[in-house]
Amino acid sequence: MIHTWQLQEAKNRFSEVVNEALRRGPQLITKRGEQIAILLSYEEYRRLVSRQDKLSDFFRRSPLTRASRDLRRDKSRARPEPKL
Repeated sequence: MIHTWQLQEAKNRFSEVVNEALRRGPQLITKRGEQIAILLSYEEYRRLVSRQDKLSDFFRRSPLTRASRDLRRDKSRARPEPKL
């Protein structure tokens, strides 16, 4: 379970918040009851970032790649030309 810290408390006890992120995982920071930030260890960050695929790979794996699409441009005018 993620530990929640109020912003002022997190600022006052920053070293402890960092140590908790290293030992127990991400730490949630709130401001006036609203969730505003997550502090995570660098190791956790690298793990999350390394799992991301390139956007082009995502589109290649999409089932929509086999769907037929009409890519022709509609050449009709969007609105009538102004009268001068």
